[in-house]
Amino acid sequence: MRRSSVNAPPLACVAVVVDDPDRVATTFERDLGLPRTEAPAPGGAIPWIAVGESAIALFGHGHEFVGGAARSGVHHIAIATPNPAARAADCGFDRVEVSPGLGGRGQVELPARETCGIVTRLCEPAGAGAVAGTSGHVERIDHIGVASADNRAAGAVFTDRLGCPVESTQTDFEISQPIESFTSDKYGVVYHSRPPEPIGGLRVSFLSVGDCELELLQPFDPRRTGQGTEGPQRGAPGNTRGDKGAIARYIERRGPGLHHLALKTPDIDAALARLSEAEHRVIDRVGRPGSRRARIGFVHPASLGGLLLHFVERDEF
Repeated sequence: MRRSSVNAPPLACVAVVVDDPDRVATTFERDLGLPRTEAPAPGGAIPWIAVGESAIALFGHGHEFVGGAARSGVHHIAIATPNPAARAADCGFDRVEVSPGLGGRGQVELPARETCGIVTRLCEPAGAGAVAGTSGHVERIDHIGVASADNRAAGAVFTDRLGCPVESTQTDFEISQPIESFTSDKYGVVYHSRPPEPIGGLRVSFLSVGDCELELLQPFDPRRTGQGTEGPQRGAPGNTRGDKGAIARYIERRGPGLHHLALKTPDIDAALARLSEAEHRVIDRVGRPGSRRARIGFVHPASLGGLLLHFVERDEF
């Protein structure tokens, strides 16, 4: 299991809102073998799933601790620090208020307008995730996906101010190769390839936090016309064009912010098969190419209370 980057701030947890926290916690515990405990929180105790050096905190719709959020998905990330208010001030965030966090420890929520829509809290270490969570199917959180309108602006906040080092950057790009066919009853068939046509894709930046990364996903279309927001067809595996369209739609409807969660696995095909055999819906039945020379595969949000999650199988460099 990879340890946290020396310079990366520790990730306390990823807070997720789902329609049935107990059912989702059971899936993580029973089907993926991750340890489950309960964490005290203002508004009522919640399931706490240890994953690597961090954890997934599961909240139901309307829970006080997530501001009564009614939408499923990743709600916020919590970065651990001994003195949240002092750390916020050191990072240039003004007028933040200390409030009770998990286990009664102090926390501050950074203004979303200053974090590019990425809801972020600084919290005192709660201790609820002291035991590392790993299993035969999950090693740790690989990354937290962010629908980003401006990777440079988000990087200025999370790297320059909060100290999350840049792990890597890349471009996920799809092109089309048109081929013309000329068929004659006398002269046979001639094929002619026209120059490749760019379709578009995603500009991706990975910023380290704890033992995982924030994955900033910024859609772009070099043609600047027809901002294709198509997603994958029902029942079909995902692809780069569909991923770009999903992120673009999210930003159009909700604005930039936390989008999905990804878990690192030693065997993606086995992990997807495990969930499929447990009668969970999966979007990808086998791994497909993804960022950082990975193989990725998505689980349908309906199987995890509205949370979009995917697995990542990749080598460390």
